[in-house]
Amino acid sequence: MAGDELGRALIGNARQAIAMELALVAEAPPAHPDLLRPGATFVTLFHRGELRGCIGSLKATRELGCDVRENALAAAFRDPRFAPLTVAEFQATWVEVSLLSAAEKVRFETESELRMRLRPGIDGVTLELDDRRATFLPQVWETLPEPADFLAALKHKAGFPLDFWSPRLNVALYRVTKWKERENGSEGARR
Repeated sequence: MAGDELGRALIGNARQAIAMELALVAEAPPAHPDLLRPGATFVTLFHRGELRGCIGSLKATRELGCDVRENALAAAFRDPRFAPLTVAEFQATWVEVSLLSAAEKVRFETESELRMRLRPGIDGVTLELDDRRATFLPQVWETLPEPADFLAALKHKAGFPLDFWSPRLNVALYRVTKWKERENGSEGARR
């Protein structure tokens, strides 16, 4: 399946970039023609099943192969929530790559309108106003399945009060196709 081939290429590129930064020998990732097209990814790292880093791009501003490598390095070494990944952690760390669709900018007069429009488990959401911005990938619905809780946590992440709402708030919705590396090295795709 073409999507699985792309997933293997994305995960391979992410893993190789991190390994090379750690001065480890890395297997060459498979080639895929889509790596040369513009694309936006988020790379999420898990160490022994726990979040270990997550950094990404919201807009397709560079080639997909470059984007996934840069985001893998950022997730491993520059996520401010974690110390840089070490060689000792690398073998027990697995990679998830989310390929973002183009964002759909939408306007809502009230938060209630937005909550009614959201599709839990499907929509990624970005909130932005002035110099504040935050996003949650659709995967966050797994821990925050209620739209009110999801939005409250997203507003908190952006630095807004929990009861904040403004019709000027820029809202963007997007979807992802994600591939997750399993501990046995295989990948699987999900929309």
